[in-house]
Amino acid sequence: MSRLKILQEGATYTFRSYFELPNDTDEVLAEFSYEFARSRLQLPKTACQLPSLPQLQQQLEETIPYVTLSSEAAKREVLIAPVLTRVAVTCRRLLRIEYPLKINQQLQGNLDYYIESERGLVVVEAKRDDMTRGFTQLAVELIALSMLREELEVLYGAVTMGDVWAFGKLERSPFLITRDMGSYTLPNDLEELVKILVGILE
Repeated sequence: MSRLKILQEGATYTFRSYFELPNDTDEVLAEFSYEFARSRLQLPKTACQLPSLPQLQQQLEETIPYVTLSSEAAKREVLIAPVLTRVAVTCRRLLRIEYPLKINQQLQGNLDYYIESERGLVVVEAKRDDMTRGFTQLAVELIALSMLREELEVLYGAVTMGDVWAFGKLERSPFLITRDMGSYTLPNDLEELVKILVGILE
C-alpha cells in the first residue's frame, strides 16, 4: 500500500510546524526515511559524583510550591533551565538557548536547548502540555542535527513539560528513532536525570 505524503513539495516547514501536524510520529518520520519505535532505552549514565546536586534538589523543592507552573515560560525558568545549566557547568560545555538551525526548507527553526560535546549531544524540547507531539518535533530536530553532526552515529534528545522528561535516541544506521518507554519526574528523579544528561555528553 502506497503511503500518503504529508509534506507538500516546495513548502517551507519549521520545527514548530511538526508539533502542529495532526499526523502520528511514525508517519512524520517516514517522510525522512526514519522508522519510529517505543522501547526501554539503555541510556548512558555518568559514574562521577555530582556534589552540587543536593543544592539543586533543595532549590527545586523550595521553589516549586511558590511558583505557578501553568505556562511554558515558567516551566523553562523554574524547572528546565536550572537542570540544564547545572549539566553544562558539570560537563564544562556551552548551553545554547533558542539555538537557530537551518538545514533546508523542511528542517529549520530554533532548538529550545542544545548542548554538544565531541562524543555526544543533547537537544531538549520544552513543551507546555503535549509530550507526544513534542516528541515528534524533537525527533525531527534530531534528524536535522544528524545531518550537521555526521560523525555521530547516535544522537540523544529529550522532550519535557518541566516536571516530566522523556528521552529519545536517533540511530543513523538503521535510520531509527526510539522513544524511551520510561520517563523521569522532577524533583523526585533529579539525580538520575542529571546523571543521564551528563552521561550522554561525557
